[in-house]
Amino acid sequence: MRESIFKKGGLKIKPDYKNWIPKGMLYSLIAGTVLSLALLLIFGVFGIGVSGKLRIALGVVFGIAFVICAKYTEWCVHAYRSFSYDGERKLSKQIIEGTARYVTLPEGGIGLDVGCGSGALTIACAKRNPQGKMIGIDRWGKEYASFSLPLCEKNAAAEGVTNISFQRGNAVKLDFPDESFDAVTSNYVYHNITGEDKQALLLETLRVLKKGGTFAIHDLMSERRYGDMQAFVQKLREMGYERVELIDTTTGKFMTPKEAKRLMLHGSTLLVGRK
Repeated sequence: MRESIFKKGGLKIKPDYKNWIPKGMLYSLIAGTVLSLALLLIFGVFGIGVSGKLRIALGVVFGIAFVICAKYTEWCVHAYRSFSYDGERKLSKQIIEGTARYVTLPEGGIGLDVGCGSGALTIACAKRNPQGKMIGIDRWGKEYASFSLPLCEKNAAAEGVTNISFQRGNAVKLDFPDESFDAVTSNYVYHNITGEDKQALLLETLRVLKKGGTFAIHDLMSERRYGDMQAFVQKLREMGYERVELIDTTTGKFMTPKEAKRLMLHGSTLLVGRK
């Protein structure tokens, strides 16, 4: 797909959706790997300033530290390249656009993206639904410091998307009345919310969906995180929801089983349906 570049005042503005592997973490791991290797060589291999049992002990400690840092750094570099919008794989983009295909707004309708991060999914849904409007919310916490409200607005401007807005919000308790939206969506958000029942988070999102509205929620829905999702689907059907379906996205839809295993994305599943 052709890369989006919006011209403003003669200048080309390219969207920056960041990476799910923060650059700061990547640089820190690389620095840690280099440092542990240097200490291993200084004290363990060459024994500068130490000898005997202390040299052996320091060699073992820094050797283990180097192996751990090197392995984790290698994984992070691979994940960063896989997720990057500028890389060859562009896995993040495939997941975002794949999820957005399930979001359809009626004329004048409004959709909600819970946990919008850099605005990627909100913008993708808005582009697919020019007849409606998308709202993206996020708490933009310190744990994902590279994501922010100004970044979302900048990305929307870079994409030339105007049927969109962003605001602060919390997925645990959405600041909207019941049945406020014609569609709700989310991507890889709820599994990051610790100490909260994931099925309760889903119900809170569905609370603000209008009768007849559609939902597409993508996350790591393993039984360990979410409990029995088949029972949850049945519960939704009994509540009157229609066409409720769990779609495994690790068997070729968004990624291969090998990619899911390598990138620790086991349980990636789309929950779709109509209220």
